[in-house]
Amino acid sequence: MDWFSPIRLAGFKGNTLMTAGRGREARETLEQVLADLPDESIKQRTVYLADIAAAAVLEQDPELACRYLEEALDLLGRNWYATAMDRVKEVRQSLREWDSLPAVRSLDDRLYDWHTTVNSLIG
Repeated sequence: MDWFSPIRLAGFKGNTLMTAGRGREARETLEQVLADLPDESIKQRTVYLADIAAAAVLEQDPELACRYLEEALDLLGRNWYATAMDRVKEVRQSLREWDSLPAVRSLDDRLYDWHTTVNSLIG
């Protein structure tokens, strides 16, 4: 029963609002979830950061989306979580129409560095 905490349920609400195309409401809900999330919930925090970025894309705010994705990458650098990285990549794909913006290019540089590092460790 602990899995269905008020914070987690609010996270589901935020994702439902996003699916309904209600970006601002989704972002506001997910930002509150992030604020209420315990400090030790680092994996979940990275997922919520990517989800908030996705809501910002719905709002046509690529700079805000990139800021949240950069914050997610900062956390992933300290605490790897593949699911969160998958979310980051999904949101990045949704930013294609803004590829020329400095914020998106900066995000791409960070993602490229990630892939280079991971590939060097694997290879």
